[in-house]
Amino acid sequence: MREFIVEADGGSRGNPGPAGYGSVVRDAASGQTLAERAEYIGVATNNVAEYRGLLAGLRAAHELDPDATVHVRMDSKLVVEQMSGRWKIKHPAMKPLAAEAATVFPPDRVTYEWIPRERNKHADRLANEAMDAGARGERWTPSASRAELDATASSSAVPEPSGPPGDATAGAARARAALADVRAARTVAAAGTAAAGTSTPGTSTPGTSAPGTSAPGKAAPGTAAPGASAPGASAPAASVPENSAPSGGAVPSSRTASSADADSSDGAAAPAPADAGRAGAATAETSAPGWSSAPDLGAPATFVLLRHGETPLTPQKRFSGSGGTDPALSDIGREQAERVAEALARRGTIQHIVASPLARTRETAGIVAARLGLEVTVEDGLRETDFGAWEGLTFAEVRERHPDDLNAWLASPQVAPTGGGESFADTAVRIAATRDKLTAAYAGRTVLLVTHVTPIKTLIQLALGAPSEALFRMELSAASLSVVAYYADGNASVRLFNDTSHLR
Repeated sequence: MREFIVEADGGSRGNPGPAGYGSVVRDAASGQTLAERAEYIGVATNNVAEYRGLLAGLRAAHELDPDATVHVRMDSKLVVEQMSGRWKIKHPAMKPLAAEAATVFPPDRVTYEWIPRERNKHADRLANEAMDAGARGERWTPSASRAELDATASSSAVPEPSGPPGDATAGAARARAALADVRAARTVAAAGTAAAGTSTPGTSTPGTSAPGTSAPGKAAPGTAAPGASAPGASAPAASVPENSAPSGGAVPSSRTASSADADSSDGAAAPAPADAGRAGAATAETSAPGWSSAPDLGAPATFVLLRHGETPLTPQKRFSGSGGTDPALSDIGREQAERVAEALARRGTIQHIVASPLARTRETAGIVAARLGLEVTVEDGLRETDFGAWEGLTFAEVRERHPDDLNAWLASPQVAPTGGGESFADTAVRIAATRDKLTAAYAGRTVLLVTHVTPIKTLIQLALGAPSEALFRMELSAASLSVVAYYADGNASVRLFNDTSHLR
């Protein structure tokens, strides 16, 4: 079942006076604008115009998918409270509009939320465009609209510092202001590099390996690991062990490996034999595959999965799990977090933020939370795998010091790293339990989970019902976004994977 966000607004220049409305329909998972509606409606009050905007937005959503669920966001407290059933509707001009709006979708598939005016800029600009067109004796047309561009530009502007000395919000605003010039300069430099013919890192054609991505199986440190390499970096392909599987698609019983977190892959596991992988997946994932026939599942719990920004260990491709030095973000990592925060603010769909307890995830989450005006909840189950005695080492160093342990670890997800670390089978069980806990707590909500490579890849793998070796056919970059929606019957839908458009 799809989920839409409807943002609506209306205005009257005189109240009553010349009036118009604007409505936007967005995809709840990606934030993408799917439809815009605006119209000049003649002389009316503000509230009537707002109801007309709501009705138009609901109708547009219904045209896109009549079976969807809808979350309405408006800066009109009156409309939100009345449509939620908490306030009575007394105005004779609004009663029929409210009654009609209530019939577009079944009431149990529509929820309402009041938002501040500054978070409803897109719909507000559409309403003003419609009133401007009416004043000229014209009709509003989508092709002439600049509402989305203007709203995006306004939302992206660096806020003015405010608040008393030492205020955290003011300090964050000043930090963003200080970084703005640096980001602009890097954007110009990146544009020049692209014009010179440099390929974009982290992209690939299906069935091929591009620079900065990993081929099926794990890449050794110094090669393109499952996590992101430093922007613009590429590396030679990894060597294949002598006892790897013959050509023809069989899963190898022994594999090359990245440095797991390498903080560049942040805990990417080695692919396991097919039987072991399926056994591990079966242990952690029990829901039946396929679509449910139940018509009343309601809105899913939608998890937007954010991998933390880079740390100083990322370029060095060292194991960096939950048992090591717990590094903080580097300057690049903090800038990545700023960029993803701006992207999520433009989408406007995040309702809660939950983070792993490790420093790099809490710092990333804090930067995003400051931009979105939300609190951060820490969830221990989202932590990275513990790599035991391998923490802080490169893959080559582990191969030199613990060759037998490494070979055993590469051969089975049931084997833990040297020194009592955590196996990937154990990680999968922990992640599945955390998923179940969070889906129950946030049913019908959109939640940002700030975590690591292994938890994110495991959530994707379990959602797809794939064997554990599927983890090593995924590229997951620093500060990337992925999305999984979880329904009441236990089924899941992967809606986005490894989106890094906000970093380019």
